[in-house]
Amino acid sequence: MHTGSPGSPPSRKPLTVLVLVAAVLALLFGGAAPALAHTALSGSDPADGSVLQTPPRQVTLTFTESISFPDEALRVLSPANERVNPRPAQHADGKANTARVELSGELPEGTYTVAWRVISADGHPISGAFTFSIGKPSETAATVTTASPDDTAVGRLYGFFRYLAYSGLALLVGAAAFILLCWPAAVALRPVRRLLVAGWAALVVATVALFLLRGPYEAAGSLASAFDQARLGRTATGKPGIAFLTRLALLLAAAAAMRWHPALRPVRAGDGSPPPDFGVRFRLAGTALALGLALTWATAEHASAGLQVPLAMPVAALHLVAMGVWLGGLITLVIALRDRGAGGRVLPAPAVGRFATLAFRAVAVLVGTGLYQSWRQVGSWEALTGTSYGRTLVVKVAAVVLVLYVASYSRRAAARLLQDPVSAGKAQRTPEPEVVRVAQLVGASGPQEVTGGSGGSGAATKGRADDADADGDADGDGDGAGPSPVEESERCRRGLRRTVAAEAVLGVVVLAITTLLTGTQPSRAAASESASVAVGQEPQAKVVTVPFDMGTANHRGQVQITLAAGRVGENTVEAVVFSEDGGLATVPELRLTLTQRESGIGPLDAKLKNQKGYWATYDLQLPMAGEWTLDIVVRTTDIDQVTVHGTVRIT
Repeated sequence: MHTGSPGSPPSRKPLTVLVLVAAVLALLFGGAAPALAHTALSGSDPADGSVLQTPPRQVTLTFTESISFPDEALRVLSPANERVNPRPAQHADGKANTARVELSGELPEGTYTVAWRVISADGHPISGAFTFSIGKPSETAATVTTASPDDTAVGRLYGFFRYLAYSGLALLVGAAAFILLCWPAAVALRPVRRLLVAGWAALVVATVALFLLRGPYEAAGSLASAFDQARLGRTATGKPGIAFLTRLALLLAAAAAMRWHPALRPVRAGDGSPPPDFGVRFRLAGTALALGLALTWATAEHASAGLQVPLAMPVAALHLVAMGVWLGGLITLVIALRDRGAGGRVLPAPAVGRFATLAFRAVAVLVGTGLYQSWRQVGSWEALTGTSYGRTLVVKVAAVVLVLYVASYSRRAAARLLQDPVSAGKAQRTPEPEVVRVAQLVGASGPQEVTGGSGGSGAATKGRADDADADGDADGDGDGAGPSPVEESERCRRGLRRTVAAEAVLGVVVLAITTLLTGTQPSRAAASESASVAVGQEPQAKVVTVPFDMGTANHRGQVQITLAAGRVGENTVEAVVFSEDGGLATVPELRLTLTQRESGIGPLDAKLKNQKGYWATYDLQLPMAGEWTLDIVVRTTDIDQVTVHGTVRIT
């Protein structure tokens, strides 16, 4: 029933339609989880698939966002599957988006495997692997799993408690909002109080479980390591752990308020006591507490990384609070609409109207925050079908459309209930008449029955009732128009209860899909990662090896030219001369020119400079792609030199 306030259906209809259209558009762009995140590997040194002539001293990885390290964040495995990085990973040169490990001194030839697992800025672990070779490629015994971090026993359990935490937040916030803003007397209903406590307990249990599972989840550890003291200590000092501990502190404050505030103490229903008065300060404190709980998600998950973080975090918090007010409020309304029998508190029609207005505003907040989050996460229409996040989002859109369809029936039922508040009031106060037998009257053919109120006085005879029924006056008011206002009110309540229950069930499904989206890589990040992978698959350097022979002893060998990145524009050139036995050779002069004969460009002098062991230049400009000819002059003595040629394709 969140599509509008049923208090004035005609005036709200255009606005309601506008909000429904905006909601669908917002969800089409992706407003479920709070923000662009999930970092991606953007480069590595050595590059994936590269073949090195000399062993590297270190391995460096660069990511698109800042990262942190769990246990065994970066491992380099030899062809024999032996660990060759003796120390853990560190940030390279203090840059938060890098990871570097030093390698052992003696590394044999062959193919090495680099396995990495880091924590992105949004708190989600990501992993991967690549290879490089020294000397020449070889077979390797290293086996590394690159499965999703969520596709493990710990990951699945972590996902379950994440959903339980969202559910607990919705129940706690929704029930509290219904009591504080819609119907304060609902605090006297035991089912409503139980719902409030159940939401609090579910959120506490889920938060404690997530805190314990965080260490194994980050490091791909076993479930038994959840109580490891060292991992718990690291979790407590990390961003997600601080958020969990803050959430527990806020929940303790909420428990104290529920336990000690006079208005929240148990009251016997039907004892005639006035509704509790919570006051403006208590309502403001409750609002601040709900926002604080929501911020514990925003500060440790998607909203904490990506674009416009200072704006994204409060937007994400508002999104979560609005979700709780709507979904948790619906569940509370279903409970409050139940028939409590004679003497029980009956939900008054004005309270239904107040909740309809509150739900309408909550959906408006969901639409606004969803539009903003959609822009941050999806980025394009193609991403709806081209990414896992987009496809999951399409499923959510279908569920939301169904929710809006059911909500239209809830709104109509609520509008009918509000059209005759006097009759609704009678339904709350007038007990059901009871039928009693009295002595047979003169002229009567048999025992008669009269209806009496709570005072026991007769009101009508059975014969009169039968006469009324025969005349078609079913509502007892003499107009012969149909059901009585009281019966019509009760029928509206039953219909409203059914449609709101269906809406709440579908809302739970939407919440489950939303939880799945929070653990799925946003479309923008997926596109960024695909671009990074595409760049990584291209050779990050072009290597050309040309042999030379001047016909004299010790004047044979080969020269290796490396162009990085081997593309149009500025390039770095490094040249190394190897002797006949494969060792490094020192030469007095080395010149390199490049020519593209098809276009008539060149020769371009690389202007190599001696770097005490190798020759290099760092600003060679290549203006055009295609095949270039390398003319290399190697001088080994003052009088001995040779010119050799090679080719390289520039992209």
